[in-house]
Amino acid sequence: MAKKPTSTAELDSLALTEAGTLESRTQMRRVAFASAIGNAIEYYDFSLYAVASSLVFNVVFFPSGNALVGTLLAFVTFFVGYCARPIGGIIFGHYGDRIGRKKILLLTMIIMGAGTFIIGLVPSYDTIGILAPIALVILRLVQGIGIGGEYGGGMTMTIEHAPANKRGFYSSLVHIGVPAGLVLPVIFLGALSALPKADFLAWGWRIPFIASIILVAIGFFIRYRITESPAFAAVKEAGDTAKLPVIEALRDHWRSILLGIGSKVAESGLFNIYAVFAITFCVSTLKLPQQEILNGVLIGAVLECITLPLFGALSDRIGRRKVYIGGLLFQAVLALPFFAMLSSGNHVLIYAAIALGLAVGHGSVYGAQGAFFSELFPARVRYSGLSLVQQLGPILGGGLSPLIAATLLAQYGTSNAVMAYMIIIAVISAGCAYALRPIKTMTPID
Repeated sequence: MAKKPTSTAELDSLALTEAGTLESRTQMRRVAFASAIGNAIEYYDFSLYAVASSLVFNVVFFPSGNALVGTLLAFVTFFVGYCARPIGGIIFGHYGDRIGRKKILLLTMIIMGAGTFIIGLVPSYDTIGILAPIALVILRLVQGIGIGGEYGGGMTMTIEHAPANKRGFYSSLVHIGVPAGLVLPVIFLGALSALPKADFLAWGWRIPFIASIILVAIGFFIRYRITESPAFAAVKEAGDTAKLPVIEALRDHWRSILLGIGSKVAESGLFNIYAVFAITFCVSTLKLPQQEILNGVLIGAVLECITLPLFGALSDRIGRRKVYIGGLLFQAVLALPFFAMLSSGNHVLIYAAIALGLAVGHGSVYGAQGAFFSELFPARVRYSGLSLVQQLGPILGGGLSPLIAATLLAQYGTSNAVMAYMIIIAVISAGCAYALRPIKTMTPID
């Protein structure tokens, strides 16, 4: 009779062996597809709010005589969602490591979908006054809590089903959900913005929020059909689940968490410069047609859906760290011509700037990130550890970057300060990524 594994390392090795040899290709594809679709739907909800912050909320919920002030206030509520994400990560990370990944993934999808649906029903400031922005902030908190718990579950499910030599590729499929989740809001709001302005601000923008409930129902059905991960099943069968996973992750893996957060800052921060702040910069500052910059974001997001698995597969071949740091340094260099390309007014250069930022810069970093960060933690605390990194990092990165960029632009009246900010965070995150080391049981190609 085989000896029953007792240590965390033995359990991890056993689970990873099972994932690599016993799991069928059909099941692996099903898990990756379900995680990607779920991630896309939840990021549809989250990204819809981001795009609407640039185009709608500054008028509907934060009316002001100064367009930039209204935009800043809208970006503050955008930031609130990022502040709520660690709460979701901690709560759902705890239960995901205690009772399983699948149950929590179903719950977070319901929470996220409900928050987005109700946002589409909130009356404007002109109708109910201060209650309108208050309701918006509360619902943004609900969105943040939901997505804070979603990511860790979807990624751990995929990583723990995937064979070791294809973790980068399969985890990057999950990340396709982010640019894919951005594509639909841009298409919807771009098409609806063709309505007369009064109609668009009165009711047109609400349609994508209300329609999200259909996507949530589809995602729930798909996720309901997947099986629990072999890594968690092995830990649970051995009775080795952590009593307080978040505390254990902080106690035993604090270095990886801190460096992971630092590595995450530029990835999420620069993404929102390309996908969110660039819209405001082109429409409000450069007075370019709204649809033109939306088309640029749309093209960049579609291209990133293609490049993500390519960079994920590359990380399986040459190492996560090389791909990750290479992408960050590329973005530091791209910051120099980025705003000049936007300011040119030439639609080809505008599209190229956004595409290079999203499809190449962010795509290379994000393509390697899922496997890179997941390999920092053992199965018993992986959901919690990964959630802490993925939800605390964006507070300093993606949550703040549109607000910081808008403030720098207002303060200095030039994009040079924003460019310097982009370079600084890219270099800092590259240094943190260089110092990261995976746990031995994951045996990645470094």
